[in-house]
Amino acid sequence: MKILITGAKGFVGKNLTEALKNLRDGKDRTRPNLKIEEIYEYDIDSSEVELDEYCKNADFVFNLAGVNRPETQEEFMRGNFGFASRLLGALKKYGNLCPVMLSSSIQATLVGRYDGEYGRSKKAGEDLFFDYQKETGAKVLVYRFPNLFGKWCRPNYNSAVATFCNNIANDLPITVNDRAIELELLYIDDLVEEMLDALENKEHHAEFDGISTVITEKGKFCAVPTTHKVTLGEIADLLELFRNQPKTLVIPEMPKGSFIKKLYSTYLSYLPEEKVAFPLVTNVDERGSFTELLKTEKCGQVSVNISKPGITKGQHWHNSKWEFFIVVKGQALIQERKIGTEEVLEFRVSGDNITAVHMLPGYTHNIINLSDTEELVTIMWANEKFDKEKPDTFGEKV
Repeated sequence: MKILITGAKGFVGKNLTEALKNLRDGKDRTRPNLKIEEIYEYDIDSSEVELDEYCKNADFVFNLAGVNRPETQEEFMRGNFGFASRLLGALKKYGNLCPVMLSSSIQATLVGRYDGEYGRSKKAGEDLFFDYQKETGAKVLVYRFPNLFGKWCRPNYNSAVATFCNNIANDLPITVNDRAIELELLYIDDLVEEMLDALENKEHHAEFDGISTVITEKGKFCAVPTTHKVTLGEIADLLELFRNQPKTLVIPEMPKGSFIKKLYSTYLSYLPEEKVAFPLVTNVDERGSFTELLKTEKCGQVSVNISKPGITKGQHWHNSKWEFFIVVKGQALIQERKIGTEEVLEFRVSGDNITAVHMLPGYTHNIINLSDTEELVTIMWANEKFDKEKPDTFGEKV
């Protein structure tokens, strides 16, 4: 399949192009029936000759080109409607009836605050594509996108999320005039998945009830079924949480498909080089060291423990807390004794055969570095974050 992408250097175009390259080059094997032969990348610096050649040979067209921030209102119509006319004209010139996707906007509904020149230019483009469909019989997929966000989105342009992520990541101020304003947001990876679905004739159709998208099999329009409605205040609070993570070490709960998971990935893509790595606090004594690595809101924390040769660590027990000890370097003996008994469990472990050992509630336990020369490195996971007010830790030798 030969695919033309107009606006290939833009936010959506770049993400789609890279996804198609992964499929073409065999790096992404999730769609075995989708064979990508050529990717034609057209943008503002491309020539009319290139557009002609691409329209002659394309098997599918993604029209993502458009004007968002023109110097004059007239440029909306010229950039959005005018280019669409040239594109469809080139396809008709060569009798190419391949499917054509149009990237439109929810603002084309012209409802409420969306009644403006940008929306009118998008609506005109939609009408042009639907007329083209009637005239030629070619398949046309018109998508009205809400606010988009994700990696590579340009800040200080037309995405509040991109601007907020960039500013918080770079310790710049953000302005939230009304925390209660709600945005409907579409994540770039969800959008790209939908466009790949469209290549396989599995696009989702929709109609519009005002600005609300109603997914329906017979819908005139197309839509991505997964969006998120979030307030500006909620976005600002989450980003502040992300900014503090190197200090708190807390990774918030991120369910599959959740907005917070997608926003965190987006935020990370804006980190400057000096924030990509951050130091951790290591507690050092004559026995070795202990460093907390990461904490979670509901699933405990992960730490790394380093023991010097011949050292025994632990010698304590818990009522309810439980842990995993995982030796990744060195040789160790782990001992656990049930409180009030002489019953001792022993486990010889090493970094050569990595094994997870439960530290059982109600058992005092230790870990002994069996080497006289090498340090012992152990990853430790506890099912709850350490609470200084109620540590649930009681000293007692095995």
